[in-house]
Amino acid sequence: MKSAMTMTPEPAARRLPGLKGFDDALTRITEGVAALLVAAEVVVLGSSTVARYVLHTPIVWSDELASLLFLWLAMMGSVVALRRGEHMRLTAFVRNLAPGTRSWLDTLGMGLVIALLLTLLPAALEHFEDLSISTTPVLEISEGFRVAAVLIGFALMLLTAVDTVLRQASLFQIAVVAAGIAAAAAIFWWFTPVFEEMGNANLLIFFLGIVTFCMVIGAPIAFAFCLGTVSYLAFSTQIPLTIVPSRMDEGMSHLILLAVPMFILLGALIEVAGLARAMISFLVALLGHLRGGLQYVLLGAMYLVSGISGAKAADMAAVAPTLFPEMKKRGNDEGDLTSLLSASAVMSETIPPSIVLITVGSVTGVSIASLFTGGLLPAFVGMAVLCVVVFFQTRTEDMSQAQRFSGRDKLRLFVIAIPSLGLPLVIRTAVVEGVATATEVSTIGIIYSVAVGLLVYRQFDWKRVYPILVETASLSGAILLVVGAATAMAWALTQSGFSRQLVEVMTMVPGGKLGFLLTSAVAFIILGSVLEGVPAIVLFGPLLFPIARLMGVDEVHYAIVAVFAMGFGLFMPPFGVGFYLACAIGRVSPDVAIRRVGPHMGALLVALLLIVLIPWISTGFL
Repeated sequence: MKSAMTMTPEPAARRLPGLKGFDDALTRITEGVAALLVAAEVVVLGSSTVARYVLHTPIVWSDELASLLFLWLAMMGSVVALRRGEHMRLTAFVRNLAPGTRSWLDTLGMGLVIALLLTLLPAALEHFEDLSISTTPVLEISEGFRVAAVLIGFALMLLTAVDTVLRQASLFQIAVVAAGIAAAAAIFWWFTPVFEEMGNANLLIFFLGIVTFCMVIGAPIAFAFCLGTVSYLAFSTQIPLTIVPSRMDEGMSHLILLAVPMFILLGALIEVAGLARAMISFLVALLGHLRGGLQYVLLGAMYLVSGISGAKAADMAAVAPTLFPEMKKRGNDEGDLTSLLSASAVMSETIPPSIVLITVGSVTGVSIASLFTGGLLPAFVGMAVLCVVVFFQTRTEDMSQAQRFSGRDKLRLFVIAIPSLGLPLVIRTAVVEGVATATEVSTIGIIYSVAVGLLVYRQFDWKRVYPILVETASLSGAILLVVGAATAMAWALTQSGFSRQLVEVMTMVPGGKLGFLLTSAVAFIILGSVLEGVPAIVLFGPLLFPIARLMGVDEVHYAIVAVFAMGFGLFMPPFGVGFYLACAIGRVSPDVAIRRVGPHMGALLVALLLIVLIPWISTGFL
């Protein structure tokens, strides 16, 4: 007989016949509003950009309206991501569990989300009331119209979490989990005087114990951060919980982060408009007949398109399906191909307009133009070392059946690819040279991609626009909620005095500046494998970058080391979730691919060491 832990119980939703209608209505409303907000943001930013650079008459209220819409987009996108199960989470520990055990952990994870949101709703209401009496400087409307997004977003996420639990868990599971969470809260409340007397030792309980536990059971990272922060403030300090929605609001409201949804949308439109396919077809004609030619094409294509979509999965999905079938026909090992795809995503982590680089700039104050300039050569170094691996792996490749293109065909494909090859060049040049901001350039790229798809390649599928808008909102919400949650957590850590203690520890690392850089690289590899790039940099960037300045490390060099190291951790098995994304896109079992990652990851480790040891690689073109 199977135990209760391994059996998959009957969901409670079957006893609630009206739940499906409610679920469908909530899905349509949240996705529709989120898609509308993305479209509205494009219109506002597009109009502002055209007015500024074409008509030379800036719209003075555009930034304020864009900021208002942006917070709503972040919160509604977070709701959609929660409904779709697309929030960032660590799945390494729960991926292979029995369905029954996984069901219990999923219920516990969502139960903790419900408890957190119930706690935050009154704080969000108070935050709304505090700011609603203020007015915006240009539009002169109440700030309440903007901050209401946090309150309504929390409420909709609460409804979504309850709906998810009812659809996936049994009444028995719900009762057991609710009782367990209530008992845990009572125990923590009972020990409040003890926590207050422990001093900073209690940080291990709240920010290591609780956050780690939530992540291990597969709860979304953003909610794990929030739960650790709220628990710390509620049970060991006298600080009111209104500080949490306030700091989340602040973290998600940086105008520089507006580039995140815009570049995500741009990446999707590049594929829909045919730009990615035209680019790859030209590269195949140029290099495809060489030994390892398609591998070089994959690396070159990732270098060109990476960073524009805002999601590594989208970058890999734009390249791999076009190349993998022919590569397998040539006898290439599928494990090698997946390993190369995964490694190429690491290589391209610092290529502008990287969302992680934009996040670094927003939380540390480092110039984004400098980061974009500094990121190109390190990525090229990564590509170079991978090319060496490809050369040795493909020395015996059979090229007898490889298609060879004539000079005329190459010229024709080059002419066709000019619009697609020009887009990454224009985007990166405009930001690096300071011609326009990252957000403005992304908006120009969106207009450009739609125009090229309609007028040049003539393959723009309007039926895909709505799903793309929803997917953009979902991914943006997942990223931005992590930014907000990590901002609140970083503030709490700073207030506790942890940042001062961290400075003392890091300045004592042997080896001076080099020792600090090497220690930081190892730390960011570990953080990248567990937290991914955005949450790791938002949480630890404000703590570690001041130490880097104190140690005399160039801030751009340190940022590139951190981002490259986090990318390495993100795609390093067994914990790096990016590796499993590459396996899913390549349709190869992780068990097959994991045996082939050694050469590629070893080469990238060499590249990382070169970047650490030679600052000029990151700063030489500044």
